[in-house]
Formats: sequence, C-alpha cells, structure tokens
Amino acid sequence: MTELTDTHILVVDDDDRIRELIKRFLAQRGFRITTAADASRAQAKMRSMDFDLIVLDVMMPGMDGFELTGKVRENRETPILLLTARGEAEDRIRGLSLGADDYLSKPFEPEELVLRINNILRRARPAGTEHKKVRFGRFQFDISNGSLIENGAPVRLTGGEETLLKALAREVGQTVSRYDLCELTGGGERAVDVQMTRLRRKLEADPRQPVHLQTIRGEGYKLIADAIFEDQG
Repeated sequence: MTELTDTHILVVDDDDRIRELIKRFLAQRGFRITTAADASRAQAKMRSMDFDLIVLDVMMPGMDGFELTGKVRENRETPILLLTARGEAEDRIRGLSLGADDYLSKPFEPEELVLRINNILRRARPAGTEHKKVRFGRFQFDISNGSLIENGAPVRLTGGEETLLKALAREVGQTVSRYDLCELTGGGERAVDVQMTRLRRKLEADPRQPVHLQTIRGEGYKLIADAIFEDQG
C-alpha cells in the first residue's frame, strides 16, 4: 500500500495494454485510478472530477502529452508525471518547462513509477495541508477521512457509500458522471444506483424527493451542499 491513501490518479495513454497494466499495478498499491485513451477523453474527465495526480504519456495521436500539459496548466495545478519512450534531454526540459512535475522514460520499472508518484504527492501535500469539509442539512462530511456526522453523532457508511460521497463532495454543485462513479467503485451502473439509493436513505428526509443527492438525468449525480469549509489537519 502507498503511504498516501485515498489518492485519485488519472492515467492517460493511447496504448491499451500499457494503460491497463499501469492501472492494475497502481490499484494494487492502493491508489484509485481513472483512465483515458487520449487527450480529449482526459479533458472530459478533468471537467467532471478533480485528480490528485496525472500520469500522462507524451507520444499520443492528436493532442500529445506536451500540449495537454500546457492546457492543464492554464487553469490547474494538478501534479503531472510524464511518460514517454523519448528520453532526450530537450524533451525532458520541454516537459518540465510546460509545468510537468517529473519525467519517466519507457520502459520503466513499476516500483520506480510508484516511488516517483509518492515523491510528487509528498511535495504537493506538505504537513498541515487543509482538508475540505462539506455541510448539508443535518450532516457534516469530512472528505479527508470519510467521516459523516449527523447532529454530532457518527453515521456509518459502507466502503461503496463512502467512495461515492467523497467523489460527489469533491465536486460540490457539479455533476459527476455515472461512468466516473463506476470506475471509482469498480462496479457497474446498477451497483452505483443501488449504493446511491442506500445513501439517500441515510441522508435524505424523503429519499424519493432528494434535496442533497440529486440525479442529473442522462448524466450522473450531484451533491448540493449548504457550506464548504477548510479545517487545518
């Protein structure tokens, strides 16, 4: 297991085999993984969810990893680790100058990938970093540790319920797609819907008329909160 738990990584690579190998290996180390086969799909995922780190292949058709790095840096500070078969110094310099945090040449040892990811995340999350909490109705949810409090009393969540609520709480007021929720939970759409139904029974006064956990027809789900605030960890 990684020392940095509950870390959500976006892996972008047009090679299906490499993408799935990276996904499987990092998932075994305790990371939560979402994948994209090209830059356009990666941008779509970034519009609906926040990521703690992006593992990005440089050599892709269409918009390559250098271009995507530049696009990300226009409005995001998400750490980026570039992967490429090109190890020339000028390429490394170009990637870093565009705002990438590190650069790993293919082929690479999987353990080195994990070490570099951990190093990047430690730099991005210094001690004392702030953790977001969300308040809605009678409830307060702490994204950092997944704890849910109702009027001062803890409410037990299953692992699936906690994963869904964290995903929605990170994107308060924004729609999170069913596709992304399926990837997070490792289940299908039906499993996501069942877990959402259970969450509503715990959180909504009338689960049939939800106020906080709203369905966006044809897209996914959205959390409506009363307040978002930071708490020093």
